[in-house]
Amino acid sequence: MSTETQKYTRNNPYTSTMLVNYVMTDADSEKETRHIELELEEGMHYTPGDAVGILPTNRDSEVEAVLKQLGFSGQERVLDHYKNEISLEEAVRTRLAIGKLTRSSVLAYAKIAPESTPGLDFLKSLVGAENKSKAEEYVWGREFIDLITEHPGGITEPQQLFTVLARLTPRMYSISSSQEKSSNTVHTTVRVVRYHTHNRERQGLCSGHLGERADVGATMPIFLHANQNFRLPENTDAPVIMVGPGTGIAPFRAFLQHREALGHKGKNWLFFGEQRMASDFLYREELEGMQKSGVLTHLHTAFSRDQAHKIYVQDKMRENFGELYKWLEEGAYFYICGDANRMAKDVETALIDAIADGRNCSPEHALEYLQEMKKQKRYQLDVY
Repeated sequence: MSTETQKYTRNNPYTSTMLVNYVMTDADSEKETRHIELELEEGMHYTPGDAVGILPTNRDSEVEAVLKQLGFSGQERVLDHYKNEISLEEAVRTRLAIGKLTRSSVLAYAKIAPESTPGLDFLKSLVGAENKSKAEEYVWGREFIDLITEHPGGITEPQQLFTVLARLTPRMYSISSSQEKSSNTVHTTVRVVRYHTHNRERQGLCSGHLGERADVGATMPIFLHANQNFRLPENTDAPVIMVGPGTGIAPFRAFLQHREALGHKGKNWLFFGEQRMASDFLYREELEGMQKSGVLTHLHTAFSRDQAHKIYVQDKMRENFGELYKWLEEGAYFYICGDANRMAKDVETALIDAIADGRNCSPEHALEYLQEMKKQKRYQLDVY
């Protein structure tokens, strides 16, 4: 994205039309991953590595359940975060986070709830830093509807919801297209989150919206968000190594499209992982086509459930230590996108081991090499 100020922002989003929305994973897959294409107004620009912000709304059934449990009609008038007067129904649908329950919401609720609120002593026992783990245990897998069902009567005035609930915030998704190839559209790759906890069926707020309430032709508020810390090398001849399991593939599809469209000469190496090749190989045709045409120098895949012992992207890296280190010595840029909790750490460990192996040195010295890569912006992460 250029440095010029974007016309549209999270507080002034663009109303985009859904152009393409289809499930990429096979019916046998344990996951539902969708390819999304949204229309852009002329003049809206992004750079590979950027994100698209999508402003979701809460599901009608959830909104209805919350209003009913609170005993409000939804027609009551409230002031939103900018002091604009709107109906309570609109506030619960478009302004307030009624999904995933947070500790701060529970604590705020305990603070304002009348003494007659059932279980108020229990809620008060969750207050304070020393009770953090107990509070975390309570909120896990719960939503606001659970709190007000299990401990009814805590909200007596509609406006109090703005004290208890966080603001509904946009969800950021890595862009999976290059404008060199898709000038007036932005693509992204979304896994729809669905789960069952505390006797209720749940779904991710925005992914559920995209999975169930955003057919082709639907409109939704979006904006583009620059990520200066996740960028292709300025030197277009520099080799690029990309590790993106699951939806972590998104920015690397953008990288590859971009380098292909502009005829960049740098070599490209992609490590992609998922559960099963037959049902979960995202963008398979496109990636194999790029491999065939030479845009992708190496494509290494790890499908964890296709054999008795699980194989992950870091295992594929370990099989290719020599070549990996050779690329690093040639000035390769190394990118990771995806799960921050385990994958990114395991991949970094494998990278340090590859450096130690290539240099025949200790992990400590390999870490110094990695620190130098970070200084040169040759090691970049987009993890969540």
